[in-house]
Amino acid sequence: MPLNADLHCHSTVSDGWLTPAEVVRRAAANGVELLALTDHDEVGGLDAAAVTAAGCGLRFVPGVEISVTFREETIHVVGLGIDHRNPQLLQGLMQVRSGREQRAQAMSDALDAIGIHGVLEGARRFAHNPALVGRAHFARHLVASGLMPDVAAVFRYYLARGKPGFVPHAWARLEDAVSWIRGAGGIAVIAHPGRYRLSAHDMDALFDRFVACGGEALEVVSGAHAQPEVLRFASLARRRGLLASRASDFHGSDESPVDLGHCDPLPPDLVPVWSRLAEAAPIADMHP
Repeated sequence: MPLNADLHCHSTVSDGWLTPAEVVRRAAANGVELLALTDHDEVGGLDAAAVTAAGCGLRFVPGVEISVTFREETIHVVGLGIDHRNPQLLQGLMQVRSGREQRAQAMSDALDAIGIHGVLEGARRFAHNPALVGRAHFARHLVASGLMPDVAAVFRYYLARGKPGFVPHAWARLEDAVSWIRGAGGIAVIAHPGRYRLSAHDMDALFDRFVACGGEALEVVSGAHAQPEVLRFASLARRRGLLASRASDFHGSDESPVDLGHCDPLPPDLVPVWSRLAEAAPIADMHP
């Protein structure tokens, strides 16, 4: 049987609904054999997750998801098998997080201008990490307030590009994010490429730059990918000689289309990224 690996998910340290320990316990209950916690621009949950994973007998990969700006589109680069105490990585992540408060205030102001008031205060009630108030927390507040039926609707009407609550933001450079991951001993992965609004030309340019600066993998199977996207990105992985990752991108049972460990298997002819993790970054004792 293929390995049940889930190498991209989130906890309350960023915009997930479950604590790091709860994420691990849910993954173990769902039959996950290899798990990576990859919170947005933050590694603060990795120690707790690793301790819980050891208690569950679950192999654990320390990870992170870094926000990148590429041609005015926000791209996410996952780092797998990182040393989460690497000073260069920590400094880079702090830089990326530093602009979130200003963006959150600007989003709140934009929504206030169309008559939706007090959104930032409401969003903060959903953010367990005050340094990482993001669009998901805004969306959860608007659902809880009764304005919208679900998070997806909030994004469609208010928070996606071109909508009244969207505020553009310059995140990290692609080259910097990959450098931080590689410097911390990790493997850089383009997350859920099917979500990006990039032309075929810009997608090629993204992977040209990604490979040139040391990126090695992409999420072929993702909670955000239907079967046509899986086939498309499996073909891209073959053509580019990239490792393939499998991930739910789980945030919570009410928001995520795929639960932990429940995504489709990778196409069998691809080289899975976890075949390199044991070589490049052994799953080590994560205790401080």
